[in-house]
Amino acid sequence: MSILREIVMSKMEEVKHRKCIHTIQYFETTPNFQRIGLSLKEHLLDPEDLGIIAEFKRKSPSKGVINTNAKFENIVKGYEAYGASAISILTESEYFAGSDIDLIEAKRLTNIPILRKDFVVDIFQIAEAKAIGADAILLIAEILEKEQLNDYLSYAHSIGLEALIEVHTEKDLEKLPMQAQMVGINSRNLNTFNVNLSHATDMLSKLPKSVVTIAESGISSIDDYLALRRAGFNAFLIGELFMKQPQPEVACNQFISSIRKELHNTDNEVLY
Repeated sequence: MSILREIVMSKMEEVKHRKCIHTIQYFETTPNFQRIGLSLKEHLLDPEDLGIIAEFKRKSPSKGVINTNAKFENIVKGYEAYGASAISILTESEYFAGSDIDLIEAKRLTNIPILRKDFVVDIFQIAEAKAIGADAILLIAEILEKEQLNDYLSYAHSIGLEALIEVHTEKDLEKLPMQAQMVGINSRNLNTFNVNLSHATDMLSKLPKSVVTIAESGISSIDDYLALRRAGFNAFLIGELFMKQPQPEVACNQFISSIRKELHNTDNEVLY
């Protein structure tokens, strides 16, 4: 069994238990369900920003423990202060050591969009994401059927959530709903966890011209960011590069400052 299949099976079991505690109708009564969310899409396209979605995660199946001593409040507040366009919060607990509490706290501490990054296998999780304060959710095409993906995206939009649809293969592209607004190309194969950045640039031309494009996984240097930006990506999800440092928020600051200087000094690509 691949690690992705293992995670999905685990998530299905977890959701089954969660549905014994709460219902979608319960979530609909919570204060956040009436809140108008921040637009991830608009923040990623802000010409004064770099389109960086800075991620908070403590561990992953491919890297193991990344940073268990991370000071959560310092990191998420620092991500916002130093120029991230949005924050991605891993809420999957067993394989990524995340929690819903992380997302609730991130929403309380910051004023930029929060992406709930998890493995959505049931519409219940979308209502749950809205209730805990997410502005956007991740939908992974590889683990959903085409009809599911369409239904989940429609439901997310109906309750005021945006959705980032993650693809990896051309087969995933065949599932894209017409109403898709943001598509992320994951350079990491979710079955083998191998990373290939050139895969993302190869896939980019196959995406609809109307969507905001996000490069996901494997961005490990300024050169990687610049290459993907010049290839045409609108936004960039970066997690491990920051989180593996003792102070991820400082790493984020240094990275963004260096990018701004690089872009300012490049004749054919000035930021402002």
